[in-house]
Amino acid sequence: MISIDNLSVEFSTRPLFRDVSYVINDRDRIALVGKNGAGKSTMLKIIAGLQQPTSGVVAVPRDTTIAYLPQVMELSDGRTVRQETELAFQHIHEMDLRLKQMNQQLAERTDYESEEYMQLVERFTHYNERFQMMGGLNYQGELERTLQGLGFLREDFDRPTSEFSGGWRMRIELAKLLLQHPDVLLLDEPTNHLDIESIQWLEQFLNTSANAVVLVSHDRAFINNVTNRTVEISCGRIYDYKVKYDEYVNLRVERREQQLRAYENQQKEIADIQAFIDRFRYQATKAIQVQSRIKQLEKIVPIEVDEVDNSALHLKFTCSQRSGDYPVICDEVSKDYGSHNVFHNVNLTIKRGEKVAFVGKNGEGKTTLVKCIEDSYNNPTPDGKGSGFYSGNLKVGHNVQIGYFAQNQAQLLNGELTVFDTVDYVAKGDIRLKIRDILGAFMFGGEASEKKVKFLSGGERTRLAMIKLLLEPVNCLILDEPTNHLDMRSKDILKEAIRDFDGTVIVVSHDRDFLDGLVTKVYEFGGGRVREHLGGIYDFLRSRQIENLNQLGSTGSPSASLATAQIKSDTKSASALSYEEQKALSRKQKKLEKAVQDAEERVSQLDAALKILENRMATPTGSTDMSLYEKHANLKKQLEEAESEWESAMMELEN
Repeated sequence: MISIDNLSVEFSTRPLFRDVSYVINDRDRIALVGKNGAGKSTMLKIIAGLQQPTSGVVAVPRDTTIAYLPQVMELSDGRTVRQETELAFQHIHEMDLRLKQMNQQLAERTDYESEEYMQLVERFTHYNERFQMMGGLNYQGELERTLQGLGFLREDFDRPTSEFSGGWRMRIELAKLLLQHPDVLLLDEPTNHLDIESIQWLEQFLNTSANAVVLVSHDRAFINNVTNRTVEISCGRIYDYKVKYDEYVNLRVERREQQLRAYENQQKEIADIQAFIDRFRYQATKAIQVQSRIKQLEKIVPIEVDEVDNSALHLKFTCSQRSGDYPVICDEVSKDYGSHNVFHNVNLTIKRGEKVAFVGKNGEGKTTLVKCIEDSYNNPTPDGKGSGFYSGNLKVGHNVQIGYFAQNQAQLLNGELTVFDTVDYVAKGDIRLKIRDILGAFMFGGEASEKKVKFLSGGERTRLAMIKLLLEPVNCLILDEPTNHLDMRSKDILKEAIRDFDGTVIVVSHDRDFLDGLVTKVYEFGGGRVREHLGGIYDFLRSRQIENLNQLGSTGSPSASLATAQIKSDTKSASALSYEEQKALSRKQKKLEKAVQDAEERVSQLDAALKILENRMATPTGSTDMSLYEKHANLKKQLEEAESEWESAMMELEN
């Protein structure tokens, strides 16, 4: 479908990659992999036609459509979610206008027998057929299914986009691309701002409805579930593997081992031939054999071994000074945006040296509470009420110095400055003498330090923003989605640096692997509340009987906690009963607990089945399958019956 031929890109005479050639075929699912700065995002921009290569050609067939989702987007306000998403159907509106114009011409003209009139009729028929095939004006259903698949509620459709966080606004842009049904979909880190449910919906959409896909992602599960081909950019070259990512990792190791063995054997052969030539070069009786060996040596094609990029990030956060015992205390903190309540009556205390996680679905207030803490830090008041950004009391402790890494921190960098100048502007005192060393530790050594920020990849910008944070004297780190755009190796190094930091850390993240072994307390955001859970991320998940962070707020958990509270109450009252009465009460209680548990499991199973079915209905093929709607109605009825059974069991247990 798309042919990339001898592509080369250079920045300031430094080659990013050279002589790259490969083909993107219909139905290809390509994972573009490589370290941060290898050129993955640049490759997508070139394919999308947004950037020109130094040399080489990208051949795109005339009727092929390409849609591109960048890492960093410039978002505009002034529209509702529905209005913004409808921009994806601009081509339909234009075609509708063209059809109306032709229809008016047909109504006004009277030269029915003329050739021009017949040509107008043919054009109208052709356009009308295309208009109907593209969905005509019946696109609203598909629009709503796509937005719901990405996590939006119906009541969100008419809300202004300005009310949504950056992650939700990125989903709107993703919805616009998916609704265009392009021939080639280019996605640069599409999962950075999605929760697990939306990632699963996107996986299903790409597998069932998309044509060709080329994506960059550091979410291993996502690329394994979506892609069937892995293209690696390493040390300026391309390595094309027709397998999923996990298989590619194994094949890459095997390939290099084979290359090394072949290279060693060839070097031994060359050494033996050269030794023979050196030994008998001046003996007349061996002249013919020597010449034969020389020709043999000239014909040998050197075996190349893939280079291994061993550059690594060296990251260390230094705690500035000892803070007070309680860096952050929230007392009945609430936050509203107009009539919308984000959270209310939040009570939490974070002790010095603790490393805690804020988890929950997008839009539940994790970043908002971080901003409340930042407001109290920047606008301290004796009563802890801050500048009026929130209600309630929020106090930042004595001697606390906060270093804040925001979700959009990398986007706030000045694109016209060089990497060196960006750091030089914030460095103070003797540290300015060590800027080159610091940049080298962050893989910005040599010419890379003179590169302008606007030419950096998302991962490189994140690393640069981390440098600015490192130069601040802090003892409390607040990191909001710090792993976005970082490759897997850099994520591991960042995790180690946070673990070794002596100060207090608050991490907002959906990445279970990153949080595992890092945090000792989890604050769960959902339904306007913030709940505290002691232990690590997997302790929290086990306590909630869920497997991923998306299932927060599921139907089972509130009832489970209610049942537990009731059991404790019943157990306490049972202490005054006789032994036989206690046994009878215990048997009855266990029976009711089992009934509640069974009902909860059935509700959860039916709810999960309903969501899977709704995801199928959200696809273009599923939306026209009437059997799915019948199954949906049947499941809905079963779910209502199961919920009724659960309510009856709970009432009996309470009584």
